[in-house]
Amino acid sequence: MHLTRFRLNTARGGARRLLASPRAMHAAVMNAFPEVLPTDTDTPRVLWRVDRNAKAEVFLYIVSPTPPDLTHVVEQAGWKQRPNWQTYDYGPFLSRLAKGDTWAFRLTANPVHSIRRGDGEPTKVTAHVTPRHQMQWLLQRQEAAGFRILEKPREQRLLPEGDEYELLVHERRDRSFDKPAEDREAKTKERERQKRRVTLVTATFDGRLEVVDPESLRHTLTHGLGRAKAYGCGLMTLAPVG
Repeated sequence: MHLTRFRLNTARGGARRLLASPRAMHAAVMNAFPEVLPTDTDTPRVLWRVDRNAKAEVFLYIVSPTPPDLTHVVEQAGWKQRPNWQTYDYGPFLSRLAKGDTWAFRLTANPVHSIRRGDGEPTKVTAHVTPRHQMQWLLQRQEAAGFRILEKPREQRLLPEGDEYELLVHERRDRSFDKPAEDREAKTKERERQKRRVTLVTATFDGRLEVVDPESLRHTLTHGLGRAKAYGCGLMTLAPVG
């Protein structure tokens, strides 16, 4: 596995177009792997995430089985006179993860749940929209994902409830876009347009965790957590605490 970081040149129109459309960014990422054909049904998982640290400090992270070739992204959204991306062998880091290790983490996810509005009706996937419910979504998945989010010491808790964990939710976004039409006729049909409409609610989580199951955590880091992985969700990265 490989971990890649690419800094986007936000002064360029191409970068702004990619950042405005998860579908366009997904296409740009997948085009970085010439060995993967669009018709492949068993394509190895490629995860990606955009981190907006500041207006002029925006990074694209990619986790992939093979190193990407991002030359085409440089041409539309990078700098031509400097290195734009770095790719690292992810294997040694993953193999060193051990039970009891503590790490800072970041995850952008699509927190959703299934609801049934009435008896006999099918369930419907619905997004969590409040920070409290989005936190609960992650807390409910932490054990199966191989980690435990650390709890704050009591003296550091500012609120009587909802402030127990080393966890922050930010960059909450509500996106809506169309999937590409399969044929020209479908573009003119409202029903088909609604079927192709994608509504995506995302949230970014920053926090601290303890490794409880290294093998499960390795799977989470390389296969993602939650839904909408094609649209920039599910990629968790770790960093030293401090």
